[in-house]
Amino acid sequence: MHLEQLLGPAPARPIRAGLVGAGEFGRTFIAQMRRAPGLEMRVACDREAARAVEAFVGAGTERARVRVCSSAADAADAFQAGDAVVVEEAGLLADLPIDVVVEATGHPEGAAAIAELAIARGKHVVMVTKEAESAVGPLLAHKARQAGVVHTPVDGDQPSLLIGLVSWARLLGLEIVAAGKASEYDFVFDPAAGSVTAQGRSLAVPGFEDLWQATGGKAAAVAAERADRLGAFWHRTAPDLCEMTVVANATGLPPSREALHAPIARTLELPDLLAPSAAGGLLAAEGVLDIFNCLRRPDEMSFAGGVFVVARSPDAETGRLFGEKGIPVSADGERFLISNVVHLLGAEAPMSILSACRAGKSTAGDDVRPRVDLTARTTREIAAGTRFELGWRHAIDGIEARMTPARGLADDVAVPHYLLPDAVARVDIPADTAVTGAMIEPPEGSTLWRLRREQDALFGL
Repeated sequence: MHLEQLLGPAPARPIRAGLVGAGEFGRTFIAQMRRAPGLEMRVACDREAARAVEAFVGAGTERARVRVCSSAADAADAFQAGDAVVVEEAGLLADLPIDVVVEATGHPEGAAAIAELAIARGKHVVMVTKEAESAVGPLLAHKARQAGVVHTPVDGDQPSLLIGLVSWARLLGLEIVAAGKASEYDFVFDPAAGSVTAQGRSLAVPGFEDLWQATGGKAAAVAAERADRLGAFWHRTAPDLCEMTVVANATGLPPSREALHAPIARTLELPDLLAPSAAGGLLAAEGVLDIFNCLRRPDEMSFAGGVFVVARSPDAETGRLFGEKGIPVSADGERFLISNVVHLLGAEAPMSILSACRAGKSTAGDDVRPRVDLTARTTREIAAGTRFELGWRHAIDGIEARMTPARGLADDVAVPHYLLPDAVARVDIPADTAVTGAMIEPPEGSTLWRLRREQDALFGL
């Protein structure tokens, strides 16, 4: 497929992008935008202005041509002069003559507010902050359409890449058995040491070589034993389920179960593991989302947080041919693996910009709606008066995530996971309990909560 042709003609002037959040993703985005034809990136917003300055300088901009601006007039003057503009307040960025805002703060409350502001100012929005997308993405997509602009998730991160792979498979007429992504936590088995290393530590696992093969009718049983032997490691995180929630709301594929299966698996085992239980796999139904934790030896390539589809073979002979071509195929030949094993962070983000600005399309498609919610459940008792805080890797202490059917906010309904930050527990909440609306006090003046209520009303939840 010739993407340059499909995206339509290049505009007369470069597409101008502004970035909010110059962290890991933002830095790679700034670096790549200098090389992407027909695109221009000279505006960045970060609460730590120095971080944005260093991102520009690291990408090759002369330090003297990077100006930190504290007013709209200063920012406009710097932009007009052709300098790189750094601001600490998103409103200053949204007022500049840019076409698209790339939101990469990682903070759901701020991301929702920035996206709403950008749409109101007639800018396209590329949303990197999946936490906000999981809670109010359908509403933001609707608001953008009403304003004549595009709100889109971002290529370079797994949700958009997986949506693209699912769309590709559907266009070919492939029957999807399962789709998903790898976690970013490889489980590396060293046969010589008899250990598995994951998440920064090693665990002795004598006899683990007996669990190296999980194919055919024994796949699910081997996966269960691996999970038991490696129970000292976590097998899923809230961000993993958050990404699959974004995919579910764009594709209509439901989760395999509320917490997913998240097997520890070698890549070539996926057609056997993510298969119906009748075939020895883990699934109660087909056409679902799941994730896996990549099991490999030290000398094997990582799946690297990539995305995949397990599809049904068109027929037995085709399945056999796929296997001969080196494609992972199930032991019975009925299913095979399609994968995109890399995500390139901000280096791929220009594709979403081009999709929005040249084709007028979101990489999520045009039927994004609240089908699934990422909801909160306690892992320990939460005392009344506790303020929920977003912590390391976007985890909330004492809370785990579940993927449940989308429902409107209510006293007896589980609260969306990323609406919890800055809310306060009204009552003692027991361990292993869904956190419902009656149990918490929402943060005052929250844009995210306001938009979520608007989304519930729009879609009749």
